Amino acid sequence: MEWIIVAIFVLILFSAFFSGSETALTAASRPLMHQLEQNDDDHRAGIVNRLLDSKERLIGAILLGNNLVNILASALATSVMIHYFGETGVVWATLVMTIVVLIFAEILPKTFAIQNANRLALSIAPVMKILVFILAPITMTTQFIVATTLKVFGAGVSEDGGQSAEELRGAINLHDSPDDQAINQERTMLHSILDLAEVEVGEIMTHRKGVVMIDADLPAAEIVEQVLDSPFTRLPIYRDDPDNIIGVIHAKALLRAIRAKKGDMEGLDVVELAQETWFIPEATSLMGQLEAFRARREHFAIVVDEYGSFMGIVTLEDILEEIVGDIEDEHDDKVAGVQSQHDGSYIVDGIVTIRDLNREFDWRLPDEEASTIAGLLLHEARRIPDIGQVFQFYNFRFEVLDRKRNQITSIRIFPPIDLKAEE
Repeated sequence: MEWIIVAIFVLILFSAFFSGSETALTAASRPLMHQLEQNDDDHRAGIVNRLLDSKERLIGAILLGNNLVNILASALATSVMIHYFGETGVVWATLVMTIVVLIFAEILPKTFAIQNANRLALSIAPVMKILVFILAPITMTTQFIVATTLKVFGAGVSEDGGQSAEELRGAINLHDSPDDQAINQERTMLHSILDLAEVEVGEIMTHRKGVVMIDADLPAAEIVEQVLDSPFTRLPIYRDDPDNIIGVIHAKALLRAIRAKKGDMEGLDVVELAQETWFIPEATSLMGQLEAFRARREHFAIVVDEYGSFMGIVTLEDILEEIVGDIEDEHDDKVAGVQSQHDGSYIVDGIVTIRDLNREFDWRLPDEEASTIAGLLLHEARRIPDIGQVFQFYNFRFEVLDRKRNQITSIRIFPPIDLKAEE
């Protein structure tokens, strides 16, 4: 009987190996394994990746081996218990093997494996590769039986193993760290990248009211002065009407022309120096526009609506700022547009975009119907409010502070936390 007890002990060790292997391989980091294989030329990481590429065969081999050793160990334990206790040995064998298998062949190895998944996966990968190869005929047969049975009941095996955008967002959110500003910034950037295909240029463009433009009919000296006074390097040029944009002048091209004429601006034709205007529809996605900027090697585009009317401008920097946040240089006008107040509220310019507010304060204001905070207020109020009127929606409170004609220029916003504090 001693050899049977030894055999049971060995089978329990095999069971622990299979249980730990299953947990380690399924919990191993695919990005880390891919990096180890590509950059460090780790052949064990390559084996892990190949095993995970055929996860059905891997799991089938592990389950087959695990069940085989568990059943055999239970059978041997039953024979031993019957030898010593007679018919009641069956009960004792069931109790003892349940406790032993549960603790030493399941919980213990899986707990260790989940805590050391990557290291353990690299260690056991060569052995599992051999076992998967040896058990391949049996596992393939069982997979065929399973697939056939599922088809009989109208439940085919799904072949979609990819991650959806929502799954990626969930994975990104798992790395939220309120105390780590760097991690939160990286999380925001990753979310912004996923949003590029859903956000339209009309939501981030500089509205025509904020665009600095040059009248082509002005004297050359005055045009040069306006270009040098502007903080921007590219400026739209119009003739007769601001909607009639005939080109885009680059400050560098203008300065080169002045240098070529040795500072003499007499006869300088600014229109000839201007680049051809590139018009794009406001419904263009940021991802599409980013690819278009790269393809055309341009940084500046004029945004028009469905009727061809001038709506604003969008630049490559605008799109990059949607990913990395505001990019300021020494020539930028530092107008935040948002002022925090001692009572927890914020005074916000009406032209501040909802996306900027959501990104800055982690709010959840909807931006489907309007791109600016003033537009959202008009959409929800269904009318043009008066100064001093207060509205409450989406758990926020909005107070109109200033209005110029029909345009809301300043709003005080009370976030949800302040509303709860007042209650």
